[in-house]
Amino acid sequence: MKIKWLGHASFLITSDTKTKIITDPYATGGGLSYGEITELADIVTVSHEHADHNNVTAVKGKPEVVRETGINRVKGIEFKGIASHHDETGGRQRGNNIMFCFEVDGIEVCHLGDLGHQLSDKQAVDLGDIDILLIPVGGYYTIDAKVATQVCDQLKPKVIIPMHFKNSKCSFPITGVDEFLKGKEGVQKLNASEVEFKQVELPATTQIIVLQPAL
Repeated sequence: MKIKWLGHASFLITSDTKTKIITDPYATGGGLSYGEITELADIVTVSHEHADHNNVTAVKGKPEVVRETGINRVKGIEFKGIASHHDETGGRQRGNNIMFCFEVDGIEVCHLGDLGHQLSDKQAVDLGDIDILLIPVGGYYTIDAKVATQVCDQLKPKVIIPMHFKNSKCSFPITGVDEFLKGKEGVQKLNASEVEFKQVELPATTQIIVLQPAL
């Protein structure tokens, strides 16, 4: 399986059989200067209906869209959507958010969308065992570095890939990834947007992989 960070909270996940999943496709503008998404996909997941996460029309290939909680099986892949909120006030500020878990090539992937609060014990149990966690770390609109660290401690994934943080292509009033990385071990900053994983080669201790945006 390959994971490519397109930018913001959008990843292209490609299985060994070439099934392509795009998470939370963004629209450019309003603080985002990532390139336009032109990738093909078979499936798109949408965590919530904000323009920087639900630009499904940008994705080529007439993908099937998963944007509901519960179990949805699409093209042989089971997507588990767990309800959460975009803020710490039960969604009163920014609405609801869906965390998606799905298995690709024997690897359990979890995309937290714009999670805005620490997980309850029930949510952590419902998410289950996670191999690769795609987690927002920038704060303000989502959990910040401190809460993201707490969430990682709750879920204990094998690999953490940060997303939704400030950089040269995102001028939102959020922090950069280094705030999340402070004091952590097992950090790899890659000069690449894509990384490949094999189930039998997943690390024994948690690794953090920072990717460069592809667009």
